[in-house]
Amino acid sequence: MDTMSTTNAMPNEPISSEVASIAGRTYLSVLDLSPDTLEACLMLAGRLKRERRLGAEAPTAQALAGHTLALLFDKPSLRTRTGFEIAMRELGGHVSCPPSTDALGTRESLADVARTLERWVSVAAIRTFEHTRLREFVEATTRLHIVNALTNEEHPCQALADCLTLHERYGALRGRTLAYVGDGNNVATSLTHAAMMLGLNLRLASPKNFALSDETLDSARRVARHGAQVVQVQDPVEAVRGADAVYADVWTSMGQEADQTRRHAMFQEYRITHALMAEANDDAVFMHCLPAHRGEEVDADVLEGPRSVVFDQAENRLHTQKALLLMMLGGVEPEHNSI
Repeated sequence: MDTMSTTNAMPNEPISSEVASIAGRTYLSVLDLSPDTLEACLMLAGRLKRERRLGAEAPTAQALAGHTLALLFDKPSLRTRTGFEIAMRELGGHVSCPPSTDALGTRESLADVARTLERWVSVAAIRTFEHTRLREFVEATTRLHIVNALTNEEHPCQALADCLTLHERYGALRGRTLAYVGDGNNVATSLTHAAMMLGLNLRLASPKNFALSDETLDSARRVARHGAQVVQVQDPVEAVRGADAVYADVWTSMGQEADQTRRHAMFQEYRITHALMAEANDDAVFMHCLPAHRGEEVDADVLEGPRSVVFDQAENRLHTQKALLLMMLGGVEPEHNSI
């Protein structure tokens, strides 16, 4: 990771124009970022990771004092929820976790919840089902900052941690190749967006009818830089051969449990085994956003093996979410080094 400044930052320090898109109000998709802002966020996350050992003496320990984060979750979570809680507290802010029955439109409309919360808190991280629910929340408020903590369609916070993990392992990502094997789901969507912005080639292998949509691929190609290419195939060996990293996710995401039996049958050839990993480069790593089902999408000895960086990804959720909060709320001005 590149060396970065540890200059103290005051909570009201102005944020640079390069990060205006994220400082504006929302992070619903990786596509909300410019490529430069994405790189700046990752570089800031790396700096925050190094400075965490300083504890209360870290330059950003009180950067978000006076701010409150509301966590509004329809779906269960470990890494997202805990990462945001720790991040906000380590930045000097506060966290509120109202139950989903109160927070996300069960007892009252989403619009009324949004208009109430914007009077009390600075930012809300929302983990819900359809992306339209998130949009409805955003449209009801004019000043509340909002983060997509996962929807059925996208998982942009996970993509930040994934890219930081790859950068830590390989340095520059331009021209590298990542293979994603499995369901073309929300994780795959956000990963594709981020990869194209960073110049990282991506090969996706999915069964027929489980691939990413043409619309998703087109949107990713429009933001591609440094010659990055995304291709979609059905053969996992074709995707993995010569790759620098291999990524898997669960075959059945939250809300798809009724389709589990069919999916399990369709994805049998997409399990990550030692034989499949052998098709990748010798120094290739295995990635997974967790939670994982050992013996389904990945063999246990691959997940637990020396090439696995899954717990590095999990750790980096904290650091990237901390950087995201700082950039959204103007608590620090990041440096702009290239990934």
